[in-house]
Amino acid sequence: MDWGRFGQQMASMARDLLAQDSVDDTLERITASATELVEGCDAAGILVLHDGKVETLAPTDELVVDSDQLQERLGEGPCFDAAHSARGERVFRIADLTGEWQRWPAYAPRAHSLGVGSMMGFLLFTEDEDLGALNLYSRKPGAFSEASETAGWLLASHAAIAFSSARTHAQMEQAVATRHAIGEAMGILMGRHHITEDQAFDVLRRYSQENNVKLREVARKVCEGGSLP
Repeated sequence: MDWGRFGQQMASMARDLLAQDSVDDTLERITASATELVEGCDAAGILVLHDGKVETLAPTDELVVDSDQLQERLGEGPCFDAAHSARGERVFRIADLTGEWQRWPAYAPRAHSLGVGSMMGFLLFTEDEDLGALNLYSRKPGAFSEASETAGWLLASHAAIAFSSARTHAQMEQAVATRHAIGEAMGILMGRHHITEDQAFDVLRRYSQENNVKLREVARKVCEGGSLP
């Protein structure tokens, strides 16, 4: 492992991550970087769990999607475990999947049939939140060494911060857009019905609650149609 070259590539990747325009772009840069920077990595993706349901983000190969869907169907597997931070490992490295039949009796043989030879995974986390797991795949057994694991861990550390920052930025942009839409909708209702600002907001809020529609969606409909639906 040429750590000098790796350090230069990591610095370049860190700059690239900050320059991405969206969460999706950030995640795609992370997984692409994994295949570029980690020796032996043929494919990469990020697995996120939502109430036991698997979401695959920024896969570089269909193999990643197939593996994640298999783990969701079976309810077992290394990536599935890693995403459960409370009971899973923060880092795992499987040199040869054929040696893990006992640990994951349903997943391991099926994943081997998909073409998975060896795997690594890294929990993406910051001090405040768990974000999912960055999973790396090789079609060859024994492809990942201790050096590969160290490189993957360093990449995952940068990736977690970039992922969290991009998501926070996106949430802030959405919040600003929502406030703007609500303000515009209130203005429309105030002008049409000659009511106060507080009354206009109360109209939106009541409609949201009574119809189980998010407030931002109510505001959007008012802005588009000029009145409540």
